[in-house]
Amino acid sequence: MNSPRSGDFDVIVVGAGIIGAAMACLLLARKLSRPGRVAIIADHFPPAQPSDADWDLRVFALSRASERLLKACDVWGALPAARVFAYERMCVWDAGGAPQGAGSLTFDCAQIGEPNLGIIVDGRALQSQCLQSARQAGAVLVEAAVGSVMPGEEDILLRLNDGRELRSQLLIAADGTESKTRELLGIGTAGHAYHQDALVAHVRTTKSHGNTAWQRFLPTGPLAFLPLNDGRSSIVWSLARTEADRLSALDPERFGAALNMASGEALGQCTLTTRLARFPLKLQYALQYSSHRAVLLGDAAHVVHPLAGQGLNLGLLDCAALAQVLGEAGGAGSFGDSRLLRGYERWRRSENLLAAAALDGLERLFSRTDALSTNLRAAGLSAVGRMPFVKRRFAQRALGLIGDVPDFLKSI
Repeated sequence: MNSPRSGDFDVIVVGAGIIGAAMACLLLARKLSRPGRVAIIADHFPPAQPSDADWDLRVFALSRASERLLKACDVWGALPAARVFAYERMCVWDAGGAPQGAGSLTFDCAQIGEPNLGIIVDGRALQSQCLQSARQAGAVLVEAAVGSVMPGEEDILLRLNDGRELRSQLLIAADGTESKTRELLGIGTAGHAYHQDALVAHVRTTKSHGNTAWQRFLPTGPLAFLPLNDGRSSIVWSLARTEADRLSALDPERFGAALNMASGEALGQCTLTTRLARFPLKLQYALQYSSHRAVLLGDAAHVVHPLAGQGLNLGLLDCAALAQVLGEAGGAGSFGDSRLLRGYERWRRSENLLAAAALDGLERLFSRTDALSTNLRAAGLSAVGRMPFVKRRFAQRALGLIGDVPDFLKSI
């Protein structure tokens, strides 16, 4: 294949979020492309995070597979230590049970021979470092909106709203749930709204979080407490929209009282330390992950319920799978090979659909209030708790230590 003309790229990534920036880093770190040959396009790029900033309201529980991918991207070691926190245990319990009692399930990293069960990372710090690492590795950052996309036989043409035209061998759409690039490629979506919103904030509690992630399943939706390194916890509370409206209108003291009741005071009294943020929840999946010289990654391809905190981890596995498929075929010369892109699509679409279906099923099961469902949930949690092998497999799967994980992540 002839070399692309000057000014063109091997790969254009649309989207400057964590997924898009990490993908650009991975292409360069694994030498699938050269400096100057990967571009990231976004409407705007966020400013660098101030060193004295508080934890971002977006925090992510990263799996071991995600940690390894970020190491491969030369991102992990550059993250600010104050915005990274490993947790060692997880306690899940049903509304009718009690934490660490009947109707609950507790995981401990010591039981699976791992140093932790996952790592909480500040979302803004992670995005900023991914972009910085991509730039340092040689990615070209282009601030503009994409106006149109025209796939061709030899390349794909992007027309930007400022009049510029850019060509590349491969276009990667990583521009989120409402992906404009996916729309321009003519790829539809399916799924359904949960008619729920997630309320997100950081709280201080009178009891220590104990380096533990806590999650209570309520009929109105799950309530999670993710531990932070300053003793606070980040809450993610999924609620019917009308209930989210009511709680969002409360003053901080009354909201704290409602949170105490919803958590069964598992961590004692809760006090808000930040504003409340609110996000609508839905299940959404792209009907295809690839088209001619283009692929979808992350939220542009799939959106799942946040009850297990797997959304970002699934997106990062998309990045790793695409990098492996391209690497096995020789990199830049094969970027536009439709057979390879369909191989990536088959791999990740099946994995992501299974994960989405499992999370959707859990949300439905735990939202039921009839006696049979309540008894089944309690019996199921207690039964898994008595089976160390099953618990171990659940934990290993969540960490990305087993399953269809890209090979290069297993050796990092």
